Amino acid sequence: RIIQLYLSLRRRTPLALVVHVVYAGVGDKSQVQTNSELPPIRLDNHGKMTNPPTAEMANLNVSAPKGTAKRDALCASELEIQALWEREKAFESNPSYEADGSPDEKFIVTFPYPYSNGHLHLGHAFSLTKAVFRAQFERNRGKNSLFPFAFHCTGMPIQAAANKLKSEMEQFGTPPQFPEEDPEVRAKMEAEMMAEAEAKAKKAAASGNKAKGGKTKLVQKTGTGIVRQWNILKRMVPVEEIPQFADPIHWLKYFPPIGIEHMKRFGSGVDWRRAFITTNVNGYYDAFIRWQFNVLREKGKVLFGKRNNVYSIVDGQVCADHDRSEGEGIGPQEYVLIKLKVLAPDHGQERHGKIEKLLKRVEDEGKKGVFLVPATLRPETMYGQTNCFVLPTGEYGAYYIDATDEVFIMSARSARGLSCQAYDAANDVYFTKEFGKIECLETFTGDELLGLPLKAPNATYEKVYTLPLLTISMGKGTGVVTSVPSDAPDDYVALKALKDKPDFAAKYGITPDMVEPFEVVPIISIEGYGDASAVFMCEKLKIASFNDKAKLTQAKDETYLKGFTIGVMTAGPHAGKKVSDAKPIIKNEMIAAGQAHLYFEPESRVVSRTNDECVVASTDQWYLAYGEESWCSAVKKHVLDSETFNAYDEASLEKYEATLDWLKEWACTRQFGLGTFLPWDTQWVIESLSDSTIYMAYYTISNYLQGVDNLNGDESKSPANIKVADLTDDVFNYIFRKGFALPEGSAIPAETLEKMRSEFRYWYPMDLRVSAKDLIPNHLTMALYNHAAVWDDEPDLWPRGYYTNGHIMVDAEKMSKSKGNFLMMLETINKFSADATRFACADAGDTLDDANFERSTANSAIVSLSNEAAWIKEVLVDADPSSYRSGDDLNFMDKVFENETNRLVKATEKCFEEMQFREGLQRGWFETMIARNQYKSWCTDSGVQLHSRIVRKWVESLIILICPICPHWSESMWRTLGKEGLAVRAPWPVVDEEDKLLTRQAKFLRDALKTFRTATGKAKKGWKTATILVANDYPQWKIDALLWMQSKYNGGFQDSTFMKDLKTWAAENVSDKKKVKLTMQFVSFMKREVEDVGEMGMDTTCSFDQSAILNESIAYIKSQLSLEELSIARVEDAESVPDKISQNVTPGKPALWLR
Repeated sequence: RIIQLYLSLRRRTPLALVVHVVYAGVGDKSQVQTNSELPPIRLDNHGKMTNPPTAEMANLNVSAPKGTAKRDALCASELEIQALWEREKAFESNPSYEADGSPDEKFIVTFPYPYSNGHLHLGHAFSLTKAVFRAQFERNRGKNSLFPFAFHCTGMPIQAAANKLKSEMEQFGTPPQFPEEDPEVRAKMEAEMMAEAEAKAKKAAASGNKAKGGKTKLVQKTGTGIVRQWNILKRMVPVEEIPQFADPIHWLKYFPPIGIEHMKRFGSGVDWRRAFITTNVNGYYDAFIRWQFNVLREKGKVLFGKRNNVYSIVDGQVCADHDRSEGEGIGPQEYVLIKLKVLAPDHGQERHGKIEKLLKRVEDEGKKGVFLVPATLRPETMYGQTNCFVLPTGEYGAYYIDATDEVFIMSARSARGLSCQAYDAANDVYFTKEFGKIECLETFTGDELLGLPLKAPNATYEKVYTLPLLTISMGKGTGVVTSVPSDAPDDYVALKALKDKPDFAAKYGITPDMVEPFEVVPIISIEGYGDASAVFMCEKLKIASFNDKAKLTQAKDETYLKGFTIGVMTAGPHAGKKVSDAKPIIKNEMIAAGQAHLYFEPESRVVSRTNDECVVASTDQWYLAYGEESWCSAVKKHVLDSETFNAYDEASLEKYEATLDWLKEWACTRQFGLGTFLPWDTQWVIESLSDSTIYMAYYTISNYLQGVDNLNGDESKSPANIKVADLTDDVFNYIFRKGFALPEGSAIPAETLEKMRSEFRYWYPMDLRVSAKDLIPNHLTMALYNHAAVWDDEPDLWPRGYYTNGHIMVDAEKMSKSKGNFLMMLETINKFSADATRFACADAGDTLDDANFERSTANSAIVSLSNEAAWIKEVLVDADPSSYRSGDDLNFMDKVFENETNRLVKATEKCFEEMQFREGLQRGWFETMIARNQYKSWCTDSGVQLHSRIVRKWVESLIILICPICPHWSESMWRTLGKEGLAVRAPWPVVDEEDKLLTRQAKFLRDALKTFRTATGKAKKGWKTATILVANDYPQWKIDALLWMQSKYNGGFQDSTFMKDLKTWAAENVSDKKKVKLTMQFVSFMKREVEDVGEMGMDTTCSFDQSAILNESIAYIKSQLSLEELSIARVEDAESVPDKISQNVTPGKPALWLR
């Protein structure tokens, strides 16, 4: 009953409930006891016990279910096991070789080093488990498995946090007295900020834009106050130590060692001799990065010049992904600014007073004119302009452009970005004289710009007007939109609304002559869409207004795509050319004629860690030439070849391919922040995504350079007594690259250099790198590029596989401090134990979709692990050997149980190999438990003792199957059984291949019992006699169907045509038309059976003795069904069997006849 309930619940019920159900009744309830006097395990921030276990704790009976006794027992055992691993150096891995000198099979897995500005959280832990599980699995499989780890400190985050703390202490004292701590001041601040947020929301609503959440800056993040760096640190470090964090170097000394302690408490299985931190604080790593960049420069991969990059004006430098608090993965977007010259207002409207004054001033000062400058992605469509749009409630400015002696009207946000961009990059001329500064001559509301006459370049009409558009976003482009209603559905709908609704136009002071004369101008012909695709799509989709947002989006996407790919120009000097060919020509012609300029901005909002909204700036930069054709092609060839690279998921592979298509030149240096100075130009610091691309190679020698407890690279602790100054480029070239001779005159002994060279060659290539999916567009792809550059002549050394996972939710909600479900790694370990946390992480999921960590699963894992430990001890340690059977005489269920153990060992191995740990947990724990419970139940109900060898094989298999996920529990059980060596180094179970016939026989018994239960549930009261009816042969129509299936089987079925072929065959060969449908259903069912058990599923007679199995299990069946009398008979021999029962009896499908 437990088995059936488990199977029915597992797919739709939280795992915790299922586990509770499955484990209900396991163990002897007489053993249950509690001990309320036992203290809980307490650990400090470093994961160390502050109260070691008492003698009572050490001898605790883990069957105790109440309070935290079981959890505390697991934690105490884990600490003991971790001490054992440390003594035995369980995870220190060195090169090993066969007697003939050939290397033993190795497996190296790495994980992106976490940023060291705080403690590790559950998100780190979840992604980390994928690497930890795989490393331990390969270790159990007998490979020389290495999992190294390090900590990243490069870049702006630590520097920015230290600067912020320093500013807070200077402004508010030490310790700071923040104004919001005064209730009255706080209330006033909150009221002001809330009013500001409400005003912003009203403004957005008035313009038709969706406002963002109403939380003010005061209550964002924590929901309780302004985000102060002091308060953030107060949650992690002693208050008296906080002032030291104003020095960024202190962060590097404080957090990484704590990270190691937390990782050890998690049982991460790391070779800590290879750990390090980045930046020039660690001279060894600093030398390695300088060598890497010298090699990249030597190979022509590092170049210098002006490039457009996402940039923080406040920080004064490029803002890369890891320097951002918002907008990771966002790059520059190129637009074309179209210059629509403002003509003298011609309708005498009072609102044009300011623009008239500006026009006179510009004329008096001899400037070249005033222009509205919409930003467009489609310069080729300018021939179809009928008007220009602005947002009536928008705020605009008139900005002086030094480079052209003109005035541009645009949003302040876009003007700020334009001031950082080059007008003529080749001659180092920017739009404004001073970088990042632009002069505003006047400000306008959008309403003050409505009704202005304009001269639009390339337009058919001599003069167009500025009209209102309520859906313009001031956070995108310039806030000015040029209108081409022939090919832009939004523009067509807006212009039509002004024509069809005079009252609406009049509301904004728009007169009929500003809209009525302006008809759609055909400019592009698209086959199937005509020469006005926007009009065609709006009429086709029946788009009536801007409220039809979904339809408008569909229309826009379709017209833009078709226009670019198959459209042909019908207007202008390039009529007859494909749009895709004409577009760049028209763009360049307009720029050359002074009618347009290039303009860039981030694809979407980007905010730096200093809270500055970023722009795109053209700056002098050292950059890596990602995207260069031969380099990109080499990487793409490697990634797309399944023989050389494993992405583990087709969706991930598509993301790598897409990234390789768009990732181009990358600014690899900054002018301040932590890191390594560019070796040939030391005013630049190498940024955080560029000093973290081949450090996996550094792991292979860091045990010689730094060793244990030497994260910062103290030369006095170097195991090989190597000095930083001795790590020349010649030394690194000899170690890492082929064809380089032993460096002459090196202070490092030749023997040591040869050992390091050999160790690198032993461990490389990297077999697997594990990461969250958000690193695909940057770090992971960049690592591929850099390996392909440094080892361009040795592609065998490039990464062999990347596995990426989604982010982690907690109880189906995004982790959030305000929701109270933001879990730190150590906090979670203390609450549930390391193994229960790892168990819940394994069950959370393995796809690119966000996974779900359920706290109830972790709690249930505590119970599960504890109960199993108690049962194993009871059965294999405490029990009298005479209470178990032994020898070679095995009954049916002994064989089934052993076969099921064999099957599940193989299935678990396959899951783990494919990085499917949730499925592996399903096979290696839950289904393994079901097999044991069924065996135990069968033996108990049959009055048969358990077989000691079979049970021991199951237990020993279970211990190793779960070892990658719960290694502490496995190690403890290994010791309980008195096994030699360590469980983490024990071999994977060697088992026979699954006997599929035996599997089918076991399924026959399970399915039969399920059917019998259904029958007994429907039985009338008083019915006591029962007969199991069996059949050995199918009726002829089913035999015919099976023979047809056999004719179609060739190691499998052709799924694409199978059902069609079946329908044709049945129509032609089944004479009784009433049986055609039954035949189709029968074959569909049997197809699934064949896919499950193989070719034997198509046998026309039963391939095993059903009666023998049922007879051997009759006591078990009677007990399960609570029957006093039960017999077995062939259906053809039984008399008076009702037709509705006998007709359902077929080979392998018995029926229960109750009467």
